Amino acid sequence: MKKFYIITNRAKDPDFSVTGQIAEYLETHGAVCFCRKSEGAVDENHRENVRETMPADTECVIVLGGDGTLMRAAYDVHGMGIPLIGINLGTLGYLAEIERPSIYPALDCLLADRFQMEKRMMLHGAVYHENRLVHEDIALNDIVIGRSGALHVMSLYNYVNGNYLNYYRGDGVIIASPTGSTGYSLSAGGPLISPDAALFLMTPLCAHTLNTRSIILPAENRITVRIGAGRDDTVENAMAYFDGGRKTPMVTNDRIEITRSEYDTLIVKIRNDSFLETLKRKMSDI
Repeated sequence: MKKFYIITNRAKDPDFSVTGQIAEYLETHGAVCFCRKSEGAVDENHRENVRETMPADTECVIVLGGDGTLMRAAYDVHGMGIPLIGINLGTLGYLAEIERPSIYPALDCLLADRFQMEKRMMLHGAVYHENRLVHEDIALNDIVIGRSGALHVMSLYNYVNGNYLNYYRGDGVIIASPTGSTGYSLSAGGPLISPDAALFLMTPLCAHTLNTRSIILPAENRITVRIGAGRDDTVENAMAYFDGGRKTPMVTNDRIEITRSEYDTLIVKIRNDSFLETLKRKMSDI
């Protein structure tokens, strides 16, 4: 690889010193490097800005920040077929493989084409209000359907391929990809899934029952979550969150249909560690 595009989360590299060091190293070794400095927040035009400024011949996107920054970058470049590599400048990062001490050896591997490529499935969510499509989006990690506004318990009806599956009464539900199994779903008690798998993981959030567990479903399925009525049959206000950032409001009887996205995220992998070895190393750093 010789043509790179750097996305930096300014909150993690305030003076862009790490960004500058990486760009200088790549350029002194014969590569072409373009930098985009992000504020760490996603605005309405964020993806379009990246697509407008990224050279068409970019071979790899280097993401400086943490897992959140890398998830935003995955959204930014989806469908472009450009792989991402994450440099972790935050705390615990599963997606951002490279830690600060390993930056230059990792860059050497990129320059010498010594790496592997992993495909990560993405999720597609379509929100319907009164049977009319009002919003659709994608996510690398998860789509969370949760309450909006004051703290309260909400009701959710879940279906698979149009067939009734179950009913949750609680704080919400997480629909995660295998990549997302190490994120919010893990914090909610969900299992870990190897990121190269093709599965859906459904994990309830604080469900009001003693026997509710996560459910794993094939990626070919269509999962539907419908918002139930609020207390005393009032209108429930809910929210669908895509990778914890982008969101769209929902109300009683709205539904979101979640399927496997037609797009995959390409992740550059430098180390030859297995998923379990990576997990052990990351967890030991906590």
